Amino acid sequence: MNIHSHSAQSDEGLIFKVNPRTKKIVFTGCIILCLTPFVSPTVALLLGFAVAQFTGHPYMALNHKGTSLLLQFSVVGLGFGMNVHSALQAGKEGIIFTLFSIIGTLVMGYFIGKWLCIDKKTAYLVSSGTAICGGSAIAAISPVILAGEKQVSVALGCIFIFNALALLVFPLVGHYLNLSQSQFGLWCAIAIHDTSSVVGAASKFGAKALEVATTVKLARALWIIPVAFLSTFLFKNPSKKISFPYFIILFVLAIVVNTYLPAIAAWRPYLISVAKAGLTLTLFLIGAGLSRKILLAVGFKPLLQGLLLWIMVSLTALYAVMHLA
Repeated sequence: MNIHSHSAQSDEGLIFKVNPRTKKIVFTGCIILCLTPFVSPTVALLLGFAVAQFTGHPYMALNHKGTSLLLQFSVVGLGFGMNVHSALQAGKEGIIFTLFSIIGTLVMGYFIGKWLCIDKKTAYLVSSGTAICGGSAIAAISPVILAGEKQVSVALGCIFIFNALALLVFPLVGHYLNLSQSQFGLWCAIAIHDTSSVVGAASKFGAKALEVATTVKLARALWIIPVAFLSTFLFKNPSKKISFPYFIILFVLAIVVNTYLPAIAAWRPYLISVAKAGLTLTLFLIGAGLSRKILLAVGFKPLLQGLLLWIMVSLTALYAVMHLA
């Protein structure tokens, strides 16, 4: 879901030298701004990126945990704006695309990584993040394959860069091609890595697009489990436990409550508003976690692998939703 850091950001990577107090004031001010209705998810992401470059993240060590919890909270909240019947329909539409895209991406990622002579674990993490759900997949699979800190950081850096681009580019392409709400939501869920960017892009397109994108993406996230099990055999490490994304169960419960409990209707607008504010803040924190150190650590070859995979998945998924869905 996001980039994490194992160490605090160094001031050496900042454009300006700032004292800790100023850094905290700027950071807090940006958080407050992101909680207002004037800042969209895209702007929040760019604002966070600017903070990472100019003043720095004063709480970098807590960023990964904070963004993970916020995103899970926001996704569950968005469930209160969805209906069981339409969610099931969206899930049915996306299951075939999901299966073929995950298998295809992992296979292509293996051959591209081999062609570029990329470290096997780094290439596998980039492929897994692209195939399933970005940072969440990388976080779940990296301990299973005993990946090192640098391998994880490189993979996360690749995924984040293309997530940020997708958040900006996908809505423009969707409007240009006159995609329907369902088509755009399905395209986002298949071709954008992280749940945060999927929800951010789809929310700009419309309510139906958001419902389809969120439902299909979270169903896709469940593939972390079989892929992680497969990884234990591929990398000969059968002793590691697999992390299950339990918040998806809460998301399903929220949809069920919204569908069958009429009393929730009075609270629905507030729950959804809080969830959307949480999503905007999540994207700000993701941007703020992208230090220049992480950007520089990515390297050309893994970035090229990630770019080729992203282009292949995006174009294939776009063709599929326009002609097959």
